[in-house]
Amino acid sequence: MSKWIQKGDQVLVIAGNEKGKIGAVLSRREDRVVVKGVNIRKKHVKSKDRAASSRILELEMSVHISNVVLCDAEGKKIRAKVRATSKGGKELFYANGGKEVVYRQVKKESTH
Repeated sequence: MSKWIQKGDQVLVIAGNEKGKIGAVLSRREDRVVVKGVNIRKKHVKSKDRAASSRILELEMSVHISNVVLCDAEGKKIRAKVRATSKGGKELFYANGGKEVVYRQVKKESTH
């Protein structure tokens, strides 16, 4: 399932110190994702000149993609599947109470 997670998706952390937190994916690089408000670390930054003061930045660090799962608007984790559309594209969808809900488009439809 983790191969479908991409930037902008809403995810739920299912393992680690941040378990239970929900956030949007800010970036993805191979098997790691950066989630907004999750795994925040402090970085001490020294200033380049003497006039400016040094500071402490709070940055979101990456977590392994296996520790997050897609979730819906209410924060419940979902099991998404892919299907082909009639126009030649692909869409990600999940079942919610017997109804199929489209999560997002995976592949753009061909414009031929």
